[in-house]
Amino acid sequence: MTAEETSLKTALMARAKLEGFDVCRIASASLGADAGEGLQAYLAAGHHGQMSWMETRTQERSSPNHLWPEAQTVIVLGMNYGPESDPLEGLKASDKGLISVYAQRRDYHDVIKKKLKALARWLVEESGAEVKVFVDTAPVMEKPLAQQAGLGWQGKHTNLVSREMGSWLFLGSVFTTLALPVDEAEVDHCGSCSACLDVCPTKAFPAPYQLDARRCISYLTIEHKGMIDEDLRAPMGNHIYGCDDCLAVCPWNKYAQSAQQAKLALKADMDLPDLIFLSQLDDAGFRAFFKSTPIKRTGLTSFLRNVMIAMGNMQAPTPAHREAVAARLGDDDGVVRATAIWALAQIDREKLRALAPQYRAQETDPNALVEWQKAIGDVHG
Repeated sequence: MTAEETSLKTALMARAKLEGFDVCRIASASLGADAGEGLQAYLAAGHHGQMSWMETRTQERSSPNHLWPEAQTVIVLGMNYGPESDPLEGLKASDKGLISVYAQRRDYHDVIKKKLKALARWLVEESGAEVKVFVDTAPVMEKPLAQQAGLGWQGKHTNLVSREMGSWLFLGSVFTTLALPVDEAEVDHCGSCSACLDVCPTKAFPAPYQLDARRCISYLTIEHKGMIDEDLRAPMGNHIYGCDDCLAVCPWNKYAQSAQQAKLALKADMDLPDLIFLSQLDDAGFRAFFKSTPIKRTGLTSFLRNVMIAMGNMQAPTPAHREAVAARLGDDDGVVRATAIWALAQIDREKLRALAPQYRAQETDPNALVEWQKAIGDVHG
């Protein structure tokens, strides 16, 4: 590489820091064949669940130069979102909803994309090169790229692990036609540790470095539509959006710093919100409370389903909690009604039996009818 290219890279690193990124590295705009092969094996096993979008444009996903043939290098950037406290502590508050750390903040897509565009504009002005910006919005295999660029490695939980920031790192990338000096790839530092695999409540890892999304709480609470399999409901505990268990237990987090900058500021009242309050949200209230967070994209129906499961898993429900669940037996959506039936059966089966004459006779949703049958048997049971 020329002295000019090396100088531009140095300036780029400095500019990335000014834009608010915690780490910036360069990778070649190509990935080894194993990346594409791993993706194909993942899809063939059906581990992507309902995420059918992963099946499209698989060739583009397999390597950046398939997505944009003119790209020479990829600028991979990371932003720390480490929490100030241990997310696993929230599991003890069963009357509260546990929200993944990243979702308690402003939507990272909005935050990072704005900064990526600013950095890309600077690069165009400095070099005249062509650029394209991506942040989890295109068929880009960000984690393999990040490992190739030296930001970290894909741990046994399949997420990126950094020696400086643990498992708490948002990723974004700038593809460019520039041929910048690339950085050395990171190697795996997981060793014999299996903490992330062992802690998973739903046993979503069939093997190290393999994730079956169909059993992952993050997938179930965010991507999965409809009923959640009964055998997975109790292990979900009070998780209502995402899950940080496998991230939070990673020993490399001891080197991470909490993300206290305003760019990723926590939203008010997002840390362990009350389940009764959440269960009473209507569509307008849901949109208002979760405005500017990624949670709003899940939609009220799936969110209330998650809240009902959390309430069914409560350790010491009060009469107010029982009433809040019972109130959803008449919800407009069949999935919410069905999950409320299951939840009330867990915390107050006698109350559910007493309400059966009011709700069961008029029920038409197949899922809800199944839950009634499993909970109290036939009409006269």
